[in-house]
Amino acid sequence: MSVAKAGEFGLIARITARLPAGQSTLLGPGDDAAVVRAADGRVVASTDVLVEGRHFRRDWCTAQDVGHRAAAANLADIAAMGATPTALLVGLCVPTNLDARWAEELSDGLGAEAALVGAAVVGGDMSGSPTLTIAVTALGDLGGLAPVVRTGARPGDVVAMCGRLGYAAAGYTVLSRGFRTPKVLVDAYRRPEVPYSAGPEAAGLGATAMIDVSDGLLADIGHVAKGSGVAVDLRRDAFEVPRQMRDAAHALGVDPYTWVLAGGEDHALVATFPPGLALPPRWRVVGVVREGSGVTVDGRPFRGPTGWQHF
Repeated sequence: MSVAKAGEFGLIARITARLPAGQSTLLGPGDDAAVVRAADGRVVASTDVLVEGRHFRRDWCTAQDVGHRAAAANLADIAAMGATPTALLVGLCVPTNLDARWAEELSDGLGAEAALVGAAVVGGDMSGSPTLTIAVTALGDLGGLAPVVRTGARPGDVVAMCGRLGYAAAGYTVLSRGFRTPKVLVDAYRRPEVPYSAGPEAAGLGATAMIDVSDGLLADIGHVAKGSGVAVDLRRDAFEVPRQMRDAAHALGVDPYTWVLAGGEDHALVATFPPGLALPPRWRVVGVVREGSGVTVDGRPFRGPTGWQHF
C-alpha cells in the first residue's frame, strides 16, 4: 500500500502504533504537542536533516537502517553537549507512491535507536514531497551539569576520543564502488555505533570542550580549535586502523588514514580534558591542545581532504 492510499492520518496511526514511550515521555504522539519531562530545568536541542540521494540511498540501506542513521545523527549531538537524550521529533516528507511499509520500518529504526538511550519519538509532522526527506529534532537533559561546549579547550589540554573513526567512511567508499563487503565497514555506514553514554561521562570528568565526529575528525576538531582560539595537534599513531579497513584501503587504492582523519558519520565523541586527568580506558588520548591556531597531524598540516562539505 502506498502512503497516498494509506492517507496522512492512516499512516500516522500505523507509525505511532509502532513507537514505544520513553522514560521522559509524559505525553506522546496524538495531541497538538508532546510533553517531555525536563528534570534539569534546561532542554538541550538539536536538529538534523537527511535527504535521499544526498545523505542516504534506499538501494544501500533498508528503511530501518535509515531510521537508525537519522536518529543517531541527532542523539550524538545531544551526547556531545554532555547531556542524555530524552526525545525525538520527526518531520517526514515522502513521495506519494512510497510504500507505506517503508515509512513504518523507518519508524522502527528511529524508535530502536532512541531506545538505546531511553529516549522515544514523541511526535512530528508529515507532508508529501517529490524528494524523500527526514528532519529530526532531538531533545536532551543535562542532569544538573554544565553543557560541554566547543569553545572551552585550553592550551595544555589533552585531546581524547571515544568510539570508532573511519568505519562509516570506508563503508561508504566500498558501497560507492559497487561492493558489499567487508561487512563490518558496510554495516558501520548503515548503522553507526555511537558511544552515547560517553558524553555525560566526559562532562562529569571535567571535559573542557567536546564535539561529535559527523563531518570528519580534522574538520570537527577544527571547530573546537577555532571556537576556543587554540591549536590542536593530533598523533597519527594514536589511531587504530583495523585489518578489514587496511585490506579494503589497499584493494581500493585509498589511504586508510583519510577515512580515519577525514571521514564522518561514525559519530565518535572527541573531547579535550585538563592534563594529568586519569581517563577511563575507553577514552583514547590522540593529541594535545597548544597555543596558536589550526589543526595539524604530527606537527604538520594534513595533505588531503579534512571532512565533509555540504556546499
